[in-house]
Amino acid sequence: MEHFFSLRNEVAAVTGGTRGIGKGIAIGLAEAGADIALLQRSSEDTTTKKEIESLGVNCEIIPCDLEDSNQVKNAIPETIERMGTLDILVNSGGIQRRSPAVDFSEEDWDSVLQVNLKAVWILCQQAGRHMVPKKSGKIINIASLVSFQGGLYVPAYASAKGAVSQLTKALANEWSHQGVNVNAIVPGYIATDMNTALIEDPIRSRQILERIPAGRWGSPDDFKGAAIFLASEASNYIHGHLLAVDGGWLGR
Repeated sequence: MEHFFSLRNEVAAVTGGTRGIGKGIAIGLAEAGADIALLQRSSEDTTTKKEIESLGVNCEIIPCDLEDSNQVKNAIPETIERMGTLDILVNSGGIQRRSPAVDFSEEDWDSVLQVNLKAVWILCQQAGRHMVPKKSGKIINIASLVSFQGGLYVPAYASAKGAVSQLTKALANEWSHQGVNVNAIVPGYIATDMNTALIEDPIRSRQILERIPAGRWGSPDDFKGAAIFLASEASNYIHGHLLAVDGGWLGR
């Protein structure tokens, strides 16, 4: 069974790989043998790169500020030029803005939609232009519980993540017969920087924890297995699926 989950000689591009879920996934893919291209804003932050290289695989930092459409458009071509190919794309980078809807600013709306949706679309399209002709590739988007639920005080985030889920299905409909798998992981409540406000709110934190059947908040390491599965041969007949990694939240 080992070959089903091996990613040796594969190249994976990952956004959001410097922290949180993205970092957990990047390290997990590297542990499975993949070389990693970290699509990140700052080339000076080499922490994740060093951790990945310590696993005995290659890792390159590709400049990619998700708020800069030109950098986003150039990221995949540069990855292919420097790494030789692209087999896996993980769209994990994202931002959050919280505010009551009546006060939510247009600036925050535009920023969230740019990073969490438009950048995802551009990277998927660029990856597809490489993967479809060679009839192989794995794209893993990161959706959210608010792809299914509305959330509170996050209208832009909920809109973007709902759209990411539909984009995942739309691309799967087009590319599955070309050998390209497009799926999404749906994180539950995870102990990352993005959820600091919720974790530090004693009432909301208690309410959330009481509804999670697993009895704990998730951690970035909880995404390694799901990402390796969706990036490997083990998921070759899975297309347009939204895989919840939520401690049972959606089933409660």
